[in-house]
Amino acid sequence: MTNFLLSRLRSIRHALRGWWYVMQTQRNAWIHGVVATLVLIVGLWLGLPTRDWAVLILTIAMVFAAEFINTSIEAVVDLATQEHHPLAKAGKDVGAAAVLIAALAAVLVGLLILGPPLWEKIISW
Repeated sequence: MTNFLLSRLRSIRHALRGWWYVMQTQRNAWIHGVVATLVLIVGLWLGLPTRDWAVLILTIAMVFAAEFINTSIEAVVDLATQEHHPLAKAGKDVGAAAVLIAALAAVLVGLLILGPPLWEKIISW
């Protein structure tokens, strides 16, 4: 049991190192973080219901997961080759497209969830 717990702690430590790497090296991850923080603050201000919180949290996690996977693809491609290869470019471009799709979906989810109550609050002023 001790070995199992120690191996889980090591896994968490590796994951946190990966998180730290992304946050240190990827400018877009910081942008995602700032936008996510603003969304969470607005959600608190609006007093969103639990189901809306669940959707927002899953959406934020989806964007970060896409960014983290894209960063890992870029790192592996860079490790595999230093030369410009069409498949290396395709791999990186597809990873970036995944982040773009996740971010665009997040904007739509944010507008659908935050838009109506935010509009109501603005109108009531």
